[in-house]
Amino acid sequence: MSGLRVVQNALAPFGESTFSGGIASRLGQQVILDFYTYMALVGAAYQVRAGTITTPLVGDVAITDAAAEMASAAASGTTIIPVSLNIAIRLATGTLHEYAAKSAAVATMSGGTAFVPLPLRTDGAAATSTAMVSAAGGVTVAVETATTTRRHWAFANPVAAGAGHEPVDHNWVPRVPPVLKGPASFYVQIAATTTGPSYYASYDFLEAPSATLL
Repeated sequence: MSGLRVVQNALAPFGESTFSGGIASRLGQQVILDFYTYMALVGAAYQVRAGTITTPLVGDVAITDAAAEMASAAASGTTIIPVSLNIAIRLATGTLHEYAAKSAAVATMSGGTAFVPLPLRTDGAAATSTAMVSAAGGVTVAVETATTTRRHWAFANPVAAGAGHEPVDHNWVPRVPPVLKGPASFYVQIAATTTGPSYYASYDFLEAPSATLL
């Protein structure tokens, strides 16, 4: 009696109308995984974070065009897929808080402090995409337009901090995540009027050679 034959497999491109091996554990069982878990297991999931314990960052004074607190850029040939974002406000000073996650089909990103994306598999390989983090909108990103900038998530509080019982922990886990085929960039803006809020933040993303996905 013959059984299903599978082979261990990593991210690799296969042409149309061709067959590829399945995935098996080292004990031989066939493995069926959700896409996110598989990408983490093969070392294709990463995190960018802002702020460390007792040392939060401070956001911008009002959202400013082309200014972000965190950003990732993928060059041509690489695709990144943001899958989660967390913003924890430590001190909600100022009024008219605005937070947003956006993307553009250009890899524009400069001015901030380079951040090496953290592999979510602890022994994973370094990311191909790059990232930057900065307080007060110090990362320069693409100019926003209604026809080229994609808006994925946003929060706005139109009253003074505390008056509207606004949440201080914000989470974005998209049902349909954006697929950013390089050249492309993803960025986060965190701001308020008068005084920028202090916060801790992080986002997770998947990364792969574009040829393996598209």
